[in-house]
Amino acid sequence: ALPDNCAYVLKPFAPMSRLTLVICRWLACCVAALAAAVPGSHAATPGAKGAASAPAPILLRIVGGLATINQYTRHEEPFWTRSLPRLTNGALQAEIVPFDRAGIRGQDMLRLLQLGAVPFGTALVSLSSAQEPLLGAVDLPGLNPDMATLRRSVDVFRPALQAHLRDRLGIELLAVYAYPAQVLFCDKPFGALDELRGRRVRVSSVPMADLVEALGATPVLTTFADLVPRMRSKSIDCAITGTMSGNTVGLHQATSHLHTLAITWGVSMFAANGAAWAALPAEHRALLKRQLAQLELAIWDEADRETGEGIACNRGDASCAPGQRGRMTVLAGTAADRGRLRELLASVVLPRWLSRCGPGCAQTWNATLAPVAGLRAP
Repeated sequence: ALPDNCAYVLKPFAPMSRLTLVICRWLACCVAALAAAVPGSHAATPGAKGAASAPAPILLRIVGGLATINQYTRHEEPFWTRSLPRLTNGALQAEIVPFDRAGIRGQDMLRLLQLGAVPFGTALVSLSSAQEPLLGAVDLPGLNPDMATLRRSVDVFRPALQAHLRDRLGIELLAVYAYPAQVLFCDKPFGALDELRGRRVRVSSVPMADLVEALGATPVLTTFADLVPRMRSKSIDCAITGTMSGNTVGLHQATSHLHTLAITWGVSMFAANGAAWAALPAEHRALLKRQLAQLELAIWDEADRETGEGIACNRGDASCAPGQRGRMTVLAGTAADRGRLRELLASVVLPRWLSRCGPGCAQTWNATLAPVAGLRAP
């Protein structure tokens, strides 16, 4: 039951006070939906006097990833709206909306999941780490120079991520997704990372801002939807985003140079409010875990493939099929650039992350990611 004064429930989340009314209404709807989905609820069968009634379908309310990106359009949305009802013979139905079209800031997703206002949702690690810095460890700038390394990082860090979400926030981790490599798009020529000095560079996380600042540039936190408008208005000079993601929104038309060195990978998590997850029948939870594991694999395979496809499309290669052909100058990441990125991970990005993350984070890093990175925390 909801307290009469919903603000009482949200008192620990004072920074979200402007969203209180919206959250309360949404939470009330979700609680009502969950109550209707409790096993044992039945829908009457018209005209069948005395016959046993069939269980009512369970409706899941999902908040997905970025609206225009292939992770959402090709994978998340079709899975929830078409594949899941088919796999369960209609026992599970789902409604999904991308978070950037649901009036939700990415920075608020964890809190909304924790409250139950979002029963099931996709959270970007880069934005969620503002609330929980530990989550950002797996995708620190410079940690994963290629997809193979990223896969190892996620494999070793997943148990710590799962335990942290469950024990600290009451959130159940169900899948980890990846976007294509997050690289540099710039509107003026440059040849190496250190040539970014003095430029304004779009970033999506605090650790990414640490890296950009260490290069002598000015970090500018910018939402994905604002990338192209801000580039066209000259309020930013460069942007770090996915190779194909940038192409999808037309960034190849607003910039001239693309550097292929992977800064990060845009890791995201699909998770559930603990109470919403526990309210599902055990057989449905088991099915969702199996199917979400398959969905995760499909998204990772596409991210790997799209990293190269995005580069080809932005350059204007004839092989570009899934995206828009541009005419960008593509700069391959050199050994010197890779060395510079690793140097900044060790000297700036990791120490600052440890300082923000607090007690216990060094131990978690050393037990999980240190062997992959070859860097131990003091």
